[in-house]
Amino acid sequence: MRQSAIQSVAIIGGGTAGWMTAAALAHKLAGLPISVTLVESEEIGTVGVGEATVPHIRHFNASLGFDEADFMARTNATFKLGIEFRNWGRIGDSYIHPFGAFGRDIDGVPFHHLWARLRRDGAAPAFDSFSLPVQAARMGRFAHPADDPASPFSTYSYAYQFDAGLYAAYLRAFAEARGTRRIEGKVVDTALDAQTGFIEAVTLDGGKRIAADLFIDCSGFRGLLIEQALKAGYQEWTHWLPCDRAIAVPCANAGPIAPLTRSTALDAGWAWRIPLRHRAGNGHVYSSAFIDDDRAEQAVLAQLEAPPLADSRRLRFTTGKRRRQWIGNCVAIGLSSGFLEPLESTSIHLIQLAITHLIELFPTTDWDPMDAAEFNRVMALEYERVRDFLILHYHATERDDTPFWTHCRTMEIPDSLAHKLALFRERGVVVNYREGMFLEPSWLAVYLGQRVIPRRGDPLAERGDSAELEARAVAMAADYRRAAERLPLHQSLLANVAAAA
Repeated sequence: MRQSAIQSVAIIGGGTAGWMTAAALAHKLAGLPISVTLVESEEIGTVGVGEATVPHIRHFNASLGFDEADFMARTNATFKLGIEFRNWGRIGDSYIHPFGAFGRDIDGVPFHHLWARLRRDGAAPAFDSFSLPVQAARMGRFAHPADDPASPFSTYSYAYQFDAGLYAAYLRAFAEARGTRRIEGKVVDTALDAQTGFIEAVTLDGGKRIAADLFIDCSGFRGLLIEQALKAGYQEWTHWLPCDRAIAVPCANAGPIAPLTRSTALDAGWAWRIPLRHRAGNGHVYSSAFIDDDRAEQAVLAQLEAPPLADSRRLRFTTGKRRRQWIGNCVAIGLSSGFLEPLESTSIHLIQLAITHLIELFPTTDWDPMDAAEFNRVMALEYERVRDFLILHYHATERDDTPFWTHCRTMEIPDSLAHKLALFRERGVVVNYREGMFLEPSWLAVYLGQRVIPRRGDPLAERGDSAELEARAVAMAADYRRAAERLPLHQSLLANVAAAA
């Protein structure tokens, strides 16, 4: 049977999600007789403020052929080696979740088991002293990773911190240069086929009707197509992730620009700081059940290192995901598909995953239901595994100084996370899956950074002399420190990147 090719795609909504989707489709579908139209309204605007990312964004940019220096100059981007977490385990604590490995295995034994042995013996340096990106970030230093696997400079990756509005504009220019057509307007009506329930067309406020074979909903929290028209349903996770508000405010940079994002736990949530080249993005993610909006705004303003550059913006959200993100001929990408708070900078990564899976499963007008089923299965897993990792930060705390933290510490958690946590607490085992973005080093950073210490570990870690193991560990930590000291200052490297662009 001859399959019928998709001939037209309509993306409803712009911003980061809409223009990432448009840019990817314009590039990946080049040469095919497929038209791509994006509808957005300047009046509605987007949620994006300062945006922190994870290393996967580099692969997305590279797949489109972006020049890094040009991209960074046009989005006021900085490099990012990880996220610093302050006051999460206990008030006064600080650890960094880096984009890189911790230590080196010794005689086939995973390093964290050896470190746990030294800790029980009272002879362990801080765990993050065995991470080159942590040492570099704390020194304000950065260099691109090396290709040589024997080099310590190959043990880490990196991401970016950039202005989300400028990134959307950069993607828009790329997509439009490759044939994407942008239409200004607000969607006021969605027409469904009476027999199939598929979307036939959307009507804009000026009366213009946009028909397409495939519709992609990038309309944000409203979910104009996936929810308002197709009634996907929403799976809410606020009983595990109780924050439901955010306040964002920019300020000037104070001091050298660090190659990391910062998250500081406050009384009823946490504050972010994202350093860009031209300013710092700041915000407060909090639970309205434990603090009111005015006090939350005062809390984030008290965190600013320089006077604000604009008025604060208040946002409301419900953590969770659509029960189905692909229904019929409509796929939801970005905030229309769900929202997981920005604690681990996963928002753009989830957009990227959805785009990747859509292209891999790109449909024909025969609409094989297996395409949508597989997309929904994989995206549900991705959301659930990010969800569990975020819940870990809140639950693995010793804080009892406010009602919010007492709630988080004592709340029931999903069985999937309870299983992971129990295995690590008992045996130091990090559960890994084929699907899911956070690998062993990420889990180790949060477990050990928030004082989740294994009761016992790998029996093989008990082999050999303790004094010899301690000496090797001290030498390894010193190697990472000396390597970090050899890297250029992040601030200097940014100036070089700007000059190159």
